Amino acid sequence: MGGRAVKVRRRGSRVGPRRRAAFSLVRVGAGARAAKAYSVRIGAGALGLLARDLASGRLTSGRIPSQAAVVSDATVGRLYGRAFSRDLARRGLRATLLVFPAGETHKSRDTKARLEDRLARLAFGRDGVIVALGGGVTGDLAGFLAATWHRGVPVVQAPTTVMAMLDSAIGGKVAVDLPAGKNLVGAFHPPLAVYADTRTLATLPDRELRAGVAEAVKCGTIASASLFRAIERDRATILRRDPDAIARLLLGGARVKARIVTGDERESGRRMLLNFGHTLGHAVESAAGYRLRHGEAVAIGMVLECRIAVRMGLLAPGAAERVATLIAELGLPTEPPRRLRIGTLLAGAARDKKARAGVVRYVVPSGIGRHAGGGEFSVRVPGASVRRVLREAGLGD
Repeated sequence: MGGRAVKVRRRGSRVGPRRRAAFSLVRVGAGARAAKAYSVRIGAGALGLLARDLASGRLTSGRIPSQAAVVSDATVGRLYGRAFSRDLARRGLRATLLVFPAGETHKSRDTKARLEDRLARLAFGRDGVIVALGGGVTGDLAGFLAATWHRGVPVVQAPTTVMAMLDSAIGGKVAVDLPAGKNLVGAFHPPLAVYADTRTLATLPDRELRAGVAEAVKCGTIASASLFRAIERDRATILRRDPDAIARLLLGGARVKARIVTGDERESGRRMLLNFGHTLGHAVESAAGYRLRHGEAVAIGMVLECRIAVRMGLLAPGAAERVATLIAELGLPTEPPRRLRIGTLLAGAARDKKARAGVVRYVVPSGIGRHAGGGEFSVRVPGASVRRVLREAGLGD
């Protein structure tokens, strides 16, 4: 299904006896080698729709799953996991809530092993379904768990953060972190579907909201000038959580992500564009001991990587300033913590997944909504250029 067009439409779906909710629907064609495309449903009440669709067998070709394992961190498990699991049970589906400690530091092999032990005690078979209910950490961890349990069982992504709804839950990239770096052990395991219930954003802290918007800025900067302009226009109403502004943000980001993933499931080409801001962003995030949110680190990475593009003559200074200004106006950081060392960040960047034969390549914009590098989608950046930009940001060797 590679190259297949992405379809977006509004849909009325009954989630209760007296309530009809409208959902935005984005179709993702998961690549030529994938078994099928899948849908991203965004709207208030999507978790109720997911419970209905799971219990009826709608997501599993009419076959009702033998059981469901709902994976959540401790925070989301308390807020939504228990109620969602009870909803599944009321509909006749055997459901178990599997909870792990919240935080990026728990997106690890040790946490995955403990979850695997729980699945073993449940006698969780290939006819079960794993539901990843939470943010990006949960989606990555539960998705990788599903990818390797019995050599692969179905997973449904049920994101509860802005970042996960418009970015990380879409595309099937799942992984855990190592001490050496983020997402070094993982797989490509597309979900059966994505159900993004916007009601869960009511409990999302402001810091997490802003961090999620950073991923939308990434998509706009590198691939969609119209999305970037929409965020500039709506930035104040987004931060005030205006429902219409949030809906436009989520749908706009999901459409960009779906379009890119549809044409490049396994990150062999255009999908690399989604790593803009991540080469240095991941290095900053790891070096800071994950005390920064992922989106905050990506925001810093975008500013630094735009400065690199300016230094290399690939991006006009005004465009770089426009990106930095929007990031700052969204309440996101634009500079790395001064205590970080240049050598540490360069070593972290060298472990980036785009590195080939020891050469680090960066995804950088050539303008708002455009990328440099042509058909390679990334450019080779001399280490001296990166070092100079980091030194100008106030970091020492």
